[in-house]
Amino acid sequence: MNATKAFESKEDVGHYIGGSVVNPKDGRFADVFNPAKGSIARRVALASRNEVDAAVAVAQKAFDSWSQTSPLRRARILFKYLELLNTHRDELAAIITSEHGKVFTDAQGEVTRGIEILEFATAAPELLKGDYTEQVSTDIDNWVMRQPLGVVAGITPFNFPVMVPMWMFPLAIACGNTFVLKPSPTDPSASLYMAKLLKEAGLPDGVFNVVQGDKEAVDALIENPDVKAISFVGSTPIANYIYERCAHFGKRSQALGGAKNHMVIMPDADIDKAIDALVGAAYGSAGERCMAISVAVLVGDVADKIMPKLIERAKSLKIKNGMELDAEMGPIVTKAALERITGYIESGVAAGAKLLVDGRGFKAPGNENGFFLGGTLFDNVTPDMKIYLEEIFGPVLSCVRVANFTDALNLVNACEYGNGVACFTSDGNIAREFARRVQVGMVGINVPIPVPMAWHGFGGWKKSLFGDMHAYGKEGVRFYTKQKSVMQRWPESIAKGAEFVMPTSK
Repeated sequence: MNATKAFESKEDVGHYIGGSVVNPKDGRFADVFNPAKGSIARRVALASRNEVDAAVAVAQKAFDSWSQTSPLRRARILFKYLELLNTHRDELAAIITSEHGKVFTDAQGEVTRGIEILEFATAAPELLKGDYTEQVSTDIDNWVMRQPLGVVAGITPFNFPVMVPMWMFPLAIACGNTFVLKPSPTDPSASLYMAKLLKEAGLPDGVFNVVQGDKEAVDALIENPDVKAISFVGSTPIANYIYERCAHFGKRSQALGGAKNHMVIMPDADIDKAIDALVGAAYGSAGERCMAISVAVLVGDVADKIMPKLIERAKSLKIKNGMELDAEMGPIVTKAALERITGYIESGVAAGAKLLVDGRGFKAPGNENGFFLGGTLFDNVTPDMKIYLEEIFGPVLSCVRVANFTDALNLVNACEYGNGVACFTSDGNIAREFARRVQVGMVGINVPIPVPMAWHGFGGWKKSLFGDMHAYGKEGVRFYTKQKSVMQRWPESIAKGAEFVMPTSK
């Protein structure tokens, strides 16, 4: 396709149930915006409890045959889906940019990271192999298998409408489950495009379903007894809510929450590379990433070396419609989000932080009505300020100055979030000690956004994750399957007479 051609459908975004798009004529709807233009692009249906229950029932019916399909046959369908995703990557990226606002090249990267999870999931025949011990005791063999759960659901955020769902459904489907996706109503169109490609790849109807919606749909999925597990990515309060509600109903959950990611820059770091990393990680995707760097921890005299160049870079960001291929940052996703982020900037000023670059009032030429905000930079931020304590989820970078490595480490460890962190240094011992001692789930050493590759798994610590298992990788396989252990012997080897003693290995 022409990479600069935006997605311009005017059709309402409906559900996808049992292999067909369902476009309700009545009921509740929400507006979907083009954030670069600041105008309504289309509407999205908001599912009722009955519509959610109908999707779950379809998925439950499809589970019987899909769970009995061999892992190799499942993998072959996923291989075909992989081929289709690679062919239509740009169309999917254009859909993301049109509703989210992130720049087109970043959207392409998002699709690629989703594809990498799919590539991992195609190894289902290997991933689902069990363990076996012959003669575990006299005339007894023991083996362990992993079996699918049933209907599982994914509740996903606006900031990665393709990648985050693909953290979930390829592995869930590869493991023999059926899936119900509840995407964000902010940018819902990508979910239907993925469903279309899955059907084209040969996935049986009912194995993958989409229900658009809001809290009513979320609660319906949690409370439906046929939904055996829920995976969620979003804010910490909602992650905590979903984790607690799933526990109440006795179902498995994996709820990834918010973040406040720090980048520690040591005096011996390569300054130019650190600035490049900081600018990209703080302002890429307008800071609307759960792995975005929102706090720079400047150690010793490094602040005096970094700040002049950092100010210049923040002021010179190329901010425009994300479909323009030279754009470095696009708009904020919604007007409400723009107003919320602006409120945080006002809070920082009121608290006494030094505002070095103010992004408020930025207008993108040709898109003056868009939800744009310039890159914003604060210095002399302290740990008691609201802009330090809370997740802003926007292009606002707070710089904190500390005296030494120990102070930097203690600052990071005191944060209630533990999603991602980075340390830039040329000292191997500092790097080793930081990686060992920092209380964060994903750590980058001279890597600003340490998102693990598909086979390693994604997840934070503390208030950034509720649940025991991380997303994707082998952790994902464990989450979407249950273990069964079988011990076997045959009548010819069974001694006569009842045994009243706890059996032991003989």
